[in-house]
Amino acid sequence: MNFTRWSARLPGTQRRAAARTEHTVTPDRRGEGSVPAARAERQTDDPPDDTPSVPSVSAVPGGPSVPAVDDLPTREILDRIPALVALVHGPDHRTAYVNDAYVAAFGVRPLGEPAHEALPELEDLGLLPLLDQVLRSAKPRTVKSRKAPTGRSYTITCTPVDVPGAGGTKPGEGGVLIFAADVTDHAEAAERLRASERSQRETAVTLQRSLLPQELEQPDDLRIAAVYHPGGTEAAVGGDWYDVITLGGGRTALVIGDVMGRGVRAAAVMGQLRTAVRAYARLDLPPHEVLQLLDGLATEIDANQIATCAYAVHDPNEGRLVYASAGHLPILVRDESGMVLRADEPTGPPLGTGGWMHASGSVPLGPGSTAVLYTDGLVERRNEDLDEGIAALERALAGATGAPQVVCDRLVRSTGVTADHDDDVAVLVLQHPARTGPDSELFRNAALELLGGVEAAPRARAFASGVLTSWRFPPELHDLGVLAASELVANSLQHGTPPMRLRLRRTDRRLIVEVTDGNDHLPRRRRAEPGDESGRGISIIATIASNWGSRRAPGGGKSVWCEFALPRGTT
Repeated sequence: MNFTRWSARLPGTQRRAAARTEHTVTPDRRGEGSVPAARAERQTDDPPDDTPSVPSVSAVPGGPSVPAVDDLPTREILDRIPALVALVHGPDHRTAYVNDAYVAAFGVRPLGEPAHEALPELEDLGLLPLLDQVLRSAKPRTVKSRKAPTGRSYTITCTPVDVPGAGGTKPGEGGVLIFAADVTDHAEAAERLRASERSQRETAVTLQRSLLPQELEQPDDLRIAAVYHPGGTEAAVGGDWYDVITLGGGRTALVIGDVMGRGVRAAAVMGQLRTAVRAYARLDLPPHEVLQLLDGLATEIDANQIATCAYAVHDPNEGRLVYASAGHLPILVRDESGMVLRADEPTGPPLGTGGWMHASGSVPLGPGSTAVLYTDGLVERRNEDLDEGIAALERALAGATGAPQVVCDRLVRSTGVTADHDDDVAVLVLQHPARTGPDSELFRNAALELLGGVEAAPRARAFASGVLTSWRFPPELHDLGVLAASELVANSLQHGTPPMRLRLRRTDRRLIVEVTDGNDHLPRRRRAEPGDESGRGISIIATIASNWGSRRAPGGGKSVWCEFALPRGTT
């Protein structure tokens, strides 16, 4: 572009493609890359005719004198432009021109000197390499919102131009026209918006983390770890959550869920659901009944908000994980040999959809097994099938060994979750350790089938006394265990139906006494009147035990249990 005619391409200058001028451009000038002169049109009230010609200034007698662009003093125009304009030429970018706005922004600049000396602000803005690129490619380049040492921000366009004989250089030597528009207000507004978004995200993350368990409960029979990664984008904080709930009697509930949506609202809904899960878990209901209750609550919280959830219960006596899923991803279980099982069915629709009867399923979780519950952020990727992500997680789990926290970290790394991941991720890993040697002596079970009749109570007391003696419990704990077994059996004989069973179990932390029978009526604690001859058994259990409870069995009947904390040093 010829510098003497560059103003014809300034932003806002429009040239009509069909306009004619009285002065034709010679072929040799076209060869120099010049821009045809643009002429101004006189405004008239006459309607346009069919002739496409444009009258020149001299063709309108008596009309106002309107100069053509070629006749305008280019230097004066450049000096008055509010944007910063500079012209450099040659491979070392010697300064040929700076306008008044440039001088006002950065001070007087010497002409004829290399840019890195005469225009140090260009180096601060990182423009010197860009000038080299423009000269080499002969194509304009633009950088947006660069902050100068003065604190102002500029969007800068560098355009290649021809500078014939400028500053004594050879005719046609390449130059670069620098046009910098002050965008400080826009940059500050954008930064305020980003700061507001960061603040909102930090609020959502803080709320999210405060609603998650600050410390996971650690059951006697399981080793558990969890990890939560908020999404890296401004709006990626969602409603992923997890929880571990000890139900008593050695049983443990595990839950993971994902509220659809982003931000504070999703985190708030998540907090309500998590609180409700803990309350419903205390009822010790089967997993599908817990989800049924959650489904109704989710509809009441927000009819337009849905969530996926998986709820599972582990019973060490059964060696299985009983679970129900509301639209959530399948639980993965790796057995002791390293084989990974995907627990696909049964799966119902997400919470908040209503009108669906959920069902419970089960998957083996014996000693040496590891189970993983996770949200979709761990396996879902754009342009990839979800099953491929789950299959990749299965392969990663097959080779992931070590403590639960180590497995958590390995799964997160293997699936490519980074700090700028576009979705939040929650992972819950639980292991049922295979105990051997002296450690296995701390986990023992004993059971007695009771046929009923008057001899059931004495048999239960004798059985409990013998087992607790063999486990070398101290005398006080021995006597409390025998008393608890006697009261629970007596209660079952009076109010229950066969078949009846007494089970004693010890862990490294507690003694558990449990009685099951065929009657599904749950006992409750009540105040016995002085003249009553019965009704004190459950009160006695509640007084002497650390904890007690009851639940209905999935196949009918009930289980009543109590537990005693073991003194430290008990072996």
